[in-house]
Amino acid sequence: MNLAAEILVIILSVTLTIFLIFSIILIAYLIKLTRQIRRVTNTAEKTVDHIESAVSQAVKMSLPMYFSEFISKIVNKFKKDEEEKK
Repeated sequence: MNLAAEILVIILSVTLTIFLIFSIILIAYLIKLTRQIRRVTNTAEKTVDHIESAVSQAVKMSLPMYFSEFISKIVNKFKKDEEEKK
């Protein structure tokens, strides 16, 4: 092999080694990022579940109050109608 070919092989070997090291570092960061994303996703899912249960409880509590207000309005209307008739 002549000198130029040996220099090209050395340059390519060094370049590939540098890219290999960078790719290993990048893969390590991506794995770390993936774990953090998974934690954030789990936390968000738990938060959504808690909010969903709170909303369902609020709906369960507000539904009887709505009906009682509706019935009281009807009763008040009938009372007013009876008073007007008298």
